[in-house]
Amino acid sequence: MMIESLRYMPQPKEANSELAQQFTDLAPPLNERQAAIESARCLYCYDAPCTRICPSEIDVASFIRNIHDGNVNGAAVGILKQNILGGSCARVCPTEILCEDACVRNHDAEGQPVKIGLLQRYAVDNQTLAGHPFQRAPSTGKRIAVVGAGPAGLSCAHRLAMLGNDVVIFEAKEKSGGLNEYGIAKYKLTDDFAQKEVDFLLGIGGIEVRHGQTLGGNVELKDLHAQYDAVFLGLGLGASRRLGLTGEDAPGLLAAVDYIAALRQAGDLSKLPLPERAIVIGAGNTAIDMAVQIQRLGAQEVTLVYRRGFDAMSATEHEQHIAKENQVRMRTWAQPQQVLLDDAGRVRGMRFEKTALNNGRLAGTGETFEIAADAIFKAIGQSLNEDSIGDPLARTLQREGDKIHVDASFRTVLPGIYAGGDCVAPGQDLTVQAVQHGKLAAHAMHQDIQRNNVSVEAA
Repeated sequence: MMIESLRYMPQPKEANSELAQQFTDLAPPLNERQAAIESARCLYCYDAPCTRICPSEIDVASFIRNIHDGNVNGAAVGILKQNILGGSCARVCPTEILCEDACVRNHDAEGQPVKIGLLQRYAVDNQTLAGHPFQRAPSTGKRIAVVGAGPAGLSCAHRLAMLGNDVVIFEAKEKSGGLNEYGIAKYKLTDDFAQKEVDFLLGIGGIEVRHGQTLGGNVELKDLHAQYDAVFLGLGLGASRRLGLTGEDAPGLLAAVDYIAALRQAGDLSKLPLPERAIVIGAGNTAIDMAVQIQRLGAQEVTLVYRRGFDAMSATEHEQHIAKENQVRMRTWAQPQQVLLDDAGRVRGMRFEKTALNNGRLAGTGETFEIAADAIFKAIGQSLNEDSIGDPLARTLQREGDKIHVDASFRTVLPGIYAGGDCVAPGQDLTVQAVQHGKLAAHAMHQDIQRNNVSVEAA
């Protein structure tokens, strides 16, 4: 793995047990009394703005009323019916720019929205359902291939199984969950929650997961197209964008997602390589997650650098606040110019050029400065892994930029092949949106297959 390029670095000074305390729940769950008080604050608005803005169409007012009435199971089923990954979304969804931002309580004397994310977590975590909440429809006799066991693929597979289809998921990694398992800050999804959620989802039956299956490697799209009634591509964005600078492959410079994945999978945090001084380049949630986690592991100095101003960051104000609370230094209006290497060819820092807006366009000012660092983590965005869509059939997929083009029902230009989640355009790269894509694509696939079946029988 890429993280091997840091193995020459020292390890954290604290023991694993002490470090683990730095990665407990960022937002502790509500207890029963807190949930009762918080649910009573909801006004149960008619045509509730929180429901209208939810990417997965959860009936927010309804599930909160159920909590208020003591019907936690009813609340949980209402959430899971729309979003089968409602537990992880309650933890990682940027509610501060979605449902909670739309909450009418934001605009009264209290000035504080109902804690919708925490209430959703309370409902899903405390439900006491005897079995899986949804039953499968009678078998359709159809088999569908899903590529990728991330939020989009899992959501699609679950809904397809619920509609009576048999599903085989092809997943490259050894665990299912996608970003929930490998790419989210450890303090946001604790206690192996991603795997527990996958196990719960698979409880509906009719879904087989095959690990170590890589599209463009040991799996080809043309074979899936020939062997299955339909194919869903939930590929995510597996390749890290490059800075385009000399020294980018030097020891000490790597993609933030690779380090985050290693941290999430580490059995012993004290064995991770830890730079004393680190630079994180980027402005999104991944950049914040990386900077905060390396700081919590014990790095002495962590600097997050972004080429524009704070207001242009894709990380929310809430995320920026987390970074500041964790003593992450944040430098704006600076772009990477040169990777600085020591005599052994390892990273020793980076030179930046100050930037400014010139007639609305970002431009370098010519003024430079250097930041010393033992490691540089790039979090400048992900792109589609070209290897995964490299087989002859996959190459015929229409693209928009570096994403796959789909229509309103998530159909690609190839009949019988659908796609959703972060790999399609347009999208906000949100977990909750990926779940919605998978769900809607499943309904479209199911209807198309049934319709094709009827036409074949009529012919």
